[in-house]
Amino acid sequence: MELAMQIKEQTFLKEKDRLLSFIRNRVSTVEEAEDILQDVFYQFVAGYETIESIDRVTSWLFSVARNKIIDRYRREAARPQRADFAGMATQEEDAPITLQEILPDLGNTPEDSYLREAIWEAIMEALDELPPEQREIFILNEIEERSFRDIAEETGVSINTLLSRKRYAILALRKKLQRLYNDI
Repeated sequence: MELAMQIKEQTFLKEKDRLLSFIRNRVSTVEEAEDILQDVFYQFVAGYETIESIDRVTSWLFSVARNKIIDRYRREAARPQRADFAGMATQEEDAPITLQEILPDLGNTPEDSYLREAIWEAIMEALDELPPEQREIFILNEIEERSFRDIAEETGVSINTLLSRKRYAILALRKKLQRLYNDI
């Protein structure tokens, strides 16, 4: 047991600078590189017994580092970047506004699931705060996927009025989600 610990320590001392340099050349900050290096050596210590040959430790470490870097980029790509809904609203005031435009494209990681849940909770809170006419048109059109023509025929309200109500609903949702994104 003592011998294994010495080998792990010697390997760490021997490889840490090269490995950190390798990682640093592929990520944006020193802190991020150090985090990945720590993850690599944690995995090395935890999975030492699974490494087939002591001669292959270096290649194993670099493979793990490469995989950790790829994982980090995937996580970053899946995470929504800061959204500027206020800027979006002023760019195209008359453009059709949909829920899809204000929701980030998320993957299936646990972080994405948590974020998706937080977004839907914020949307539901925002819907509860809307005037009833805006909430109704938003739900009918976005959630139930009914056309404005069908809704207008059923309610007797003009399509232009329905479009206006939905626009105000989306703008309110944008504000609510912008606060959520800022907190993230």
